[in-house]
Amino acid sequence: MLNLLIAMGDPQYITYVVLTTIAIVAMFLASLAAIILVLLQQSNSEGIQGITGSSETFFGKNKGQSIESKLKKWSWICLAVLAVIAIAFYIVTIILD
Repeated sequence: MLNLLIAMGDPQYITYVVLTTIAIVAMFLASLAAIILVLLQQSNSEGIQGITGSSETFFGKNKGQSIESKLKKWSWICLAVLAVIAIAFYIVTIILD
């Protein structure tokens, strides 16, 4: 317990706590965005069509394809950001621990 109290005043410990907190919040936000984006996408099967519930959009077939491609692109971006933050989080915990 005494070591923990001594470590709390250490700048390295403060840096560790700040970086890990920022990383955890960023991972949470990236994962939440990825979940929402994946749920908004159309399903590739003939069954349930995700959250939207239909295979055609109001704006037409070409517009729907561009919206679908944007959703896929942003899903991949969110997942890549999540992976990079997770790897950086692991490296920070190894270095500062």
